[in-house]
Amino acid sequence: MSVLEELLVRSGGKCELCSTKSQLETYLLPPQLEVNIDHCVGVCDTCLSQIENPDSLDSKHFHALSTNMWSDTPAIQVMSYRVLKMFGANSWAVDQLDQLYLEDDLKAWAESGLQLDKVKTLDSNGSVLSQGDSVTLIKDLVVKGAGFKAKRGTTVKNISLTDDPKHIEGRVNGTRIVLVAAYLKKV
Repeated sequence: MSVLEELLVRSGGKCELCSTKSQLETYLLPPQLEVNIDHCVGVCDTCLSQIENPDSLDSKHFHALSTNMWSDTPAIQVMSYRVLKMFGANSWAVDQLDQLYLEDDLKAWAESGLQLDKVKTLDSNGSVLSQGDSVTLIKDLVVKGAGFKAKRGTTVKNISLTDDPKHIEGRVNGTRIVLVAAYLKKV
């Protein structure tokens, strides 16, 4: 029996993270190298894309973790911990992490695969900015090439993070522009 077939049996055909009934894929939990049922979870396409691209995380999609994190399967516990950690200071995720207990060996495995050393984007007050946050400009900014000035106090909703932690992207006056995070204040 293949690992995917074993995962389908173990999960009952549901994603082991979000519980949606859809086609599953085998996800090997890093830093494991051996593909076997003990090192893998069965995930849907949506979970997989969000795990591989943490900037696109949607907390609504992962609310089933509040139930699934209690699984008897170590790989599901470890992956639940990692996904909750990826949400950072999100109050829902923090509450779930406060409740989740992992044995020392499982916690070490869970933390060994985290990518928390990524530099965070900070606003002018040192608050961490996340994908989808709203921010306010703290000074007037001339927008080169667009022919307007972004006024102090303008709120920019649903920001996007960039590869450079000093910059974010947002829409001001209907134009998508790159803004310096140091000139912003989280709302």
